[in-house]
Amino acid sequence: MKRLMLLVSHGVMLALGFALGVYFLPILTAPKGPERAVLESAAQDAVYAAEFTRDLKGSDFLHWGEGKITLNTTQIVHMGKLAPGPDYKLYLAPSFVEDEAGFEAIKAQSKQVGDVKTFDGVIL
Repeated sequence: MKRLMLLVSHGVMLALGFALGVYFLPILTAPKGPERAVLESAAQDAVYAAEFTRDLKGSDFLHWGEGKITLNTTQIVHMGKLAPGPDYKLYLAPSFVEDEAGFEAIKAQSKQVGDVKTFDGVIL
């Protein structure tokens, strides 16, 4: 019985450690985001602008974004903060989506722009 309890407790700790590693590795290895002046300069020629807010249906304490996003003819600029996490990608979607289910429904019509590696400002 003691061996079974040790096996279960060590297995739980191993799984917890792995999950925490998957979450924290992108945070620890993330490059520094662009300087504020660089973001502002890149956003000056904006053709379109929008706001990220935390109060959407798909947002929670691990998945959120806030700030201003601008788009011009050559680049997309986000000035704000994103919840740190692994494997973020930026897509141009044909319509507004508020949660993961809504995005999955239009993912085939969306265009992937690139990978998001920083959480405090992005230029793609």
